[in-house]
Order: sequence, then C-alpha cells, then structure tokens
Amino acid sequence: MIAMIVMTNLVEEPSFRNMLHVFRDRRDAGKRLASKLSSYKGKECMVLGIPSGGVPVSLEVARRLRAEHDVIIVKKIQLPCNTGAGFGAVGPGGDVFLNEFLLDHMNLTRKEIEDEIGKAMATIKSRERLLRGNRPFPSLRDRTVIVADDGLASGYTMLSAIEFLKRCSPARIIVAVPTASLRVVELISPRVNELICLNVRTGPFFAVADAYRRWRVFGDDEVFGMLEDFRKERMR
Repeated sequence: MIAMIVMTNLVEEPSFRNMLHVFRDRRDAGKRLASKLSSYKGKECMVLGIPSGGVPVSLEVARRLRAEHDVIIVKKIQLPCNTGAGFGAVGPGGDVFLNEFLLDHMNLTRKEIEDEIGKAMATIKSRERLLRGNRPFPSLRDRTVIVADDGLASGYTMLSAIEFLKRCSPARIIVAVPTASLRVVELISPRVNELICLNVRTGPFFAVADAYRRWRVFGDDEVFGMLEDFRKERMR
C-alpha cells in the first residue's frame, strides 16, 4: 500500500495542475502568486527573492503586497557534465546540502564534488557583493517571511534557504513559487508554514522552464538593475 501525503498547508491553482506554459513570464507568475497572498497586503512581512530567476517573481509579489524586499542568495551545486542540473546547494551561511541519493548514482570523484562546492560558494560571495553590497541581512525575528523563486526542480536550493531562515527566528515562513513537481512539493511542505505553488506537476520529467511561455536566463547585472528600480520606486 502506498501512503498518501496530505498537505494541509499547500495552496495551488487546481486548473493549472499538470499544465505546461501557464505563465507568460516570471512577472506574470509573480502577479498571480501575489493574488494568493493578498491577506498579507500592507502587513509587516518581508519578501525574499532567490537570484537570479526568482527576483522578477519576488519583486512583483513585494510590489502588490506593499512589502519590503531583499534577496537571499543561495546557489545550486552544479553537475560538472550538466550545468543545468545539480546535486545540492550552498546556503547563505555557507551550509552545504547534498543530494546523497543522486550522488550515489553519479560517478563523481571527491575532488569534482569539492570543486563544484567551491564554485557555488564563490558565486554566492560575488552575488553578495553585487546584489546586497555586503549589507547585514535584515532582521526577521517575529516577522512573516515570504521566500520566492521561479520554480522548484530538485528543491535543494529552497531547502538551503529555509534552513538559513529558520535560524533567523521568523514568525512564519511561506514559500511562494509558480511551479514545482509534486515530489518536491512533498519535500518542502512539511518544513514551512505555508507553500504556495500554483502549477504542481506529476510525472517522471520536470523542468521549471516548461511552466513559462517566455523563458530566459537573467544575468547578475540585470538582476541588480531590477533591484535598483524597485528601490527607487519605494523612495518616491
């Protein structure tokens, strides 16, 4: 008998279940996520985006909720043979989360693993300097935190963000993503207070990009420009 996992904290869009190309782009996805989070509009909450693809999503959420915004920089540890896939993630505090199940099936040497971890850590430091200016991370104690990305593939990047955030003692952690596989939804859901995932997909194959009609990779300089535009909007 297969045990069913009941996720009482999952909010999805039932009409989007197993659909492809349901969002025009990341900004459209962010607007749709914000509509599911409308009860937090004008309240004391912090929206955090995961660069790079999660930032245009999180900025739209922050705009519509009239919330503060920052970035939480985590990095997928890439496979040497396939930079689009990963075997874990490095969190903001330098914590390393490895997908041991995947590693058991990969023929990677210890040096290859350590080299890829080193590259991920170097990327985090570089992005911290560019996107956050090495500012202290904002205080999240007793606040509602909404952490957003453009989708969850393996889930390890989000797991690393969640573990870091838990040490910041927030009142609630809400994960808001446009799309994810059911397997990853089941992985993330027990670790947070609420999971907003509009497009849940089942099946053996999953790619975040398949949820979008327009998909491209954003460079760090472009993400910096988005963050600066938002900062200027807030100052008006």
